[in-house]
Amino acid sequence: MIFLNPAVLFGLLAASIPVLIHLLNLRKLKRIEFSTLAFLKELQKNKIRKIKLKQWLLLVLRVLIILFLVTAFARPTLKGVAIGGTTSAAKTTAVFILDNTSSMSVVDSKGSYLNQAKATIKQILSLMQDGDEVALILTGDPNNNDVKTTSNLGIFQKQVDAVKISDVSGLLNNAIVKAAKVLSKSNNFNKEIYLLTDFQAGRLADQNSQSDLGEILNDRVRLYSFNYSGKKVFNIGIDDIKLNTQIFEKDKPLDFNVTVTNYSDQSVNNLVVSLFIEGERSAQQSVSLNPGESKILTLQAPVKQTGYVDGYAEIEDDEILQDDRRFISFYIPKEIPVIIFTDNPGDSRFVDLALSAAGSGQTLLVTEKNLSQLNSTNLSQYDVVVIIGSESISNYDLLNSYLNSGGKVLLMPGSKSTIQNFGNITKGLGIPSPTVAVGKEGATINPVNFDKVDFNHPVFQDIFSSKEKKNVESPEIYYHFKVSTEGKGANVISLTDGSSFLSEYKTGKGKIFLFNTAPVLSWSNFPLKNLFAPLITKSIFYLSSKDNSGNQLIAGNPVEINLQNNSSPQLRIEEPAYPTGSPDNNEDYIDLGKQTNKNFITYNNTNVVGNYKVYVGSNLIDEFSVNADPDESVTKYYSQSEFEDYLKKINFRGKYFNINKNEDPVKIITQARFGSELWEYFLLIALLLALIEMAVARNAKKELI
Repeated sequence: MIFLNPAVLFGLLAASIPVLIHLLNLRKLKRIEFSTLAFLKELQKNKIRKIKLKQWLLLVLRVLIILFLVTAFARPTLKGVAIGGTTSAAKTTAVFILDNTSSMSVVDSKGSYLNQAKATIKQILSLMQDGDEVALILTGDPNNNDVKTTSNLGIFQKQVDAVKISDVSGLLNNAIVKAAKVLSKSNNFNKEIYLLTDFQAGRLADQNSQSDLGEILNDRVRLYSFNYSGKKVFNIGIDDIKLNTQIFEKDKPLDFNVTVTNYSDQSVNNLVVSLFIEGERSAQQSVSLNPGESKILTLQAPVKQTGYVDGYAEIEDDEILQDDRRFISFYIPKEIPVIIFTDNPGDSRFVDLALSAAGSGQTLLVTEKNLSQLNSTNLSQYDVVVIIGSESISNYDLLNSYLNSGGKVLLMPGSKSTIQNFGNITKGLGIPSPTVAVGKEGATINPVNFDKVDFNHPVFQDIFSSKEKKNVESPEIYYHFKVSTEGKGANVISLTDGSSFLSEYKTGKGKIFLFNTAPVLSWSNFPLKNLFAPLITKSIFYLSSKDNSGNQLIAGNPVEINLQNNSSPQLRIEEPAYPTGSPDNNEDYIDLGKQTNKNFITYNNTNVVGNYKVYVGSNLIDEFSVNADPDESVTKYYSQSEFEDYLKKINFRGKYFNINKNEDPVKIITQARFGSELWEYFLLIALLLALIEMAVARNAKKELI
């Protein structure tokens, strides 16, 4: 026998009170002999003996009453014994871990795995009694850390019935940790965890997140697992979609790389993969896959509009629908605001001509200012900042803030730049500084030429008419600053002296394009070459293009929303309607409050796959894509021995029962349950003893009269 409230047992000391009272009443009396009463001695002997016996009986009864009352409040429980009939089992706290991830959408002869799990929960709830507590943890809702128990089984059943397949993935270990925390707060004797899942491989635990739960999941905890897998599942998944094109221009084709994997154990032939842009099928391709094979397909589609563009790749339906689509969003600017800062206005002449001659469906809005005005300019209004020169700048805080927020800078020496002041600006921006000035201005003797050109860089996209014949007429460089990337950036064009003519650096969320020579004829004849205009223009387009690689998220993960140029106190986020099929998208409003001075805000409500749109009023300011975790596409499953090994790793010290989905859970749980509380019996005995004590005391009082 064990006690659920052992602290109450200190009350047993109260049983000594009747004994102390009895002892205090045993006073020694002085004997006085009366001859006239002597004949009564024999008569009273038997009566006095009976009175003393009743007094001892009353003492025992009163001690027992206190003992049984205190013991009842200590809630005695028989461990390992379930008493039937009118007895009540010890109170129970049961935590149900329901796997509602996409792998549980598989349907076998008994229905979907999720619906089978719901039916099992309904059966288990029939075992619950008044006062029992239950809680629900969904593996497809990993962000819900506020798990509360309830004794209202009707409301709980409705909560279970409302559960749907989630686009969010989750690890079973995280759910078990949550369950352990719930049980640690419970005072009930019976503590149970019901794990209802398909035990999908890879979704059990992260090796780095497993911790010792032995103190919480002790020998008073029972874990029941239900495995609903067993069917051979046919599933093909789209694991990824990426834009292979990095310079986005209206009316020009974009290349998309789509990764498709066959997760089943049978081959698939001529699977059609379709690409949709703004809801219209724009390209498609068929593919054949062996079991377990992955292939990357390249689909090309023109984009006819500017602004934010939605797209997705899609395959035919199979047994897991959530991975049959993969979403992507990207941005094609209609207008590209560019600002050019120079020490000498004449230094930007050829750059101006190159940008004005750009033949594109997009408009370059060019503003020019003296470099001394840089720190008084709101740089966030411009997609690209061009700096030609270095003399008139000494404070780089504003420029670094612009870069850290995702700004793009094209940096060139000016005609008045020296190795020292140009080195100051490169040092201020955290990129390698030039080491020495090479050559002489206007000296055409022994010029330096191009050595290597990275034709795979996006700035060379569509520059050459034939991909097979990439030929660059090298300019003659008379004077330049010798720059090395020092492993901190990418070398796009190098010179024969080993220096970098054009290099690219990433700083914060932004980029820097660095030329090592000024765009003036005294430094080189580069402005006169055919390459100059398209290279400058492509560099601006490349720098202005938004990097969409960070705009693809796994469902459930947080996203950072760019608040640059935003002065509104509220954001409106339009969530995708897919997969619910609702004609109207859901909307989420974010009150920024005091966060308007921040460049980014974290948004966590990304539980549905699709494209999300961020609005300030009616203006669309950002867009991002949310997709399913490819790990949910796997059709392999853990064995029982692997799960038991996991329980050893977390030091599970309770009792574990694996219940087959074809077995009767009620019967097995009833046989396994332990602990019947006896407090009602002890209280009843105390009441009966009190009645007996009253009767004995009344009888003893009559005899004393």
